[in-house]
Amino acid sequence: MRFSSRSALACSALLSFLSLASVSLASDADKTTTSTACTATSTSGAFFDLRADIAIQANPDGSKPAHSNGAPIGNYHAKGYDYGSNFTLNICGAVVEPVEDVIGVESSKWQNVSAYYTSKGDIYSLGLQSGALVSRGKELILQYTGGSPCGKSKKRETDIEERSSIHEGAAYRGSDYEREEEEDSVSATKTATATPAKETDEPKRRKSATIFFSCDRDPGAGVAQVSFIATDPEECSYFFKVKSQHACAGVEPHSPGSVGPGSIFLIIFAIAILVYLLGGIFYQRTVAHARGWKQLPNYTLWASVWSFICDFFVIVTSSCARFLPGRRGYHYVSGSPSGRGRSNRDDENRLIDQYDEEWED
Repeated sequence: MRFSSRSALACSALLSFLSLASVSLASDADKTTTSTACTATSTSGAFFDLRADIAIQANPDGSKPAHSNGAPIGNYHAKGYDYGSNFTLNICGAVVEPVEDVIGVESSKWQNVSAYYTSKGDIYSLGLQSGALVSRGKELILQYTGGSPCGKSKKRETDIEERSSIHEGAAYRGSDYEREEEEDSVSATKTATATPAKETDEPKRRKSATIFFSCDRDPGAGVAQVSFIATDPEECSYFFKVKSQHACAGVEPHSPGSVGPGSIFLIIFAIAILVYLLGGIFYQRTVAHARGWKQLPNYTLWASVWSFICDFFVIVTSSCARFLPGRRGYHYVSGSPSGRGRSNRDDENRLIDQYDEEWED
């Protein structure tokens, strides 16, 4: 009894240790995430892949490229309605047809513009290319930044207008006032030369575009539909909504290098077999004092299974041998095409017939 209790305790400890190891491997596999552009994984495990919505350029003859795989050809367009300008953009990529002479954007970045609009012949960028798709709760968001400058704030423009109106209204003719005004102007000039204005200190705000994606479960839906929602009063932030069938939550595909569900099952299965063998051998050796092959757990069962497999193999091979081509009954092993060989064969047949008659008598 002492040996059995110790062996059972050791087996249970080994089993618990290996089960914890398998759980840790499974948890590490669940933490594996992808960093592919235009994809996102929510906190609940839902996976979003919008790479199929990236617009590509058609061939010079107008046909679809061979690698299109159903991707839309050409840019997305959204009507501005009361805004006064229409918008052109792409999803997770630069616009298909590159733009030039973009207001406030360096020429080296023109090819990275992902959204823009045209006003009075001038092109204004709404942001540069980005594939950082973000899942915030139930919302799927993509943002472009680094567009054209927004211009001065309305608050600063109001302050400047108020200051100019005050100076214009203060028109007095006294010599004392003129002297004070000159002193104020000199001090203001010194202050302006000593410290730059706040307007020059503040960084330029640039236009940006925020795109919200919604799931379109219509089976007949084709290319994603883009619509313009609104912009802020300063015309710095623009908001769009995209309805796409690829914005619906799915299951994250297995990525190379990560542990998939099949691998996790094999690891757990291998650990279970290892525990079974080691625990059984330890028990048979210490408690049953078995030696040799009998140390294996359930040795009698596995031995009978092996003998059954061997017998089954013999039966199958013997059954297959019957279907091999061959001549049944007595046959002459070696013969020649001459008449002597034929006469010998006839003599053998007569002898066999004679034995048959004697046996019947």
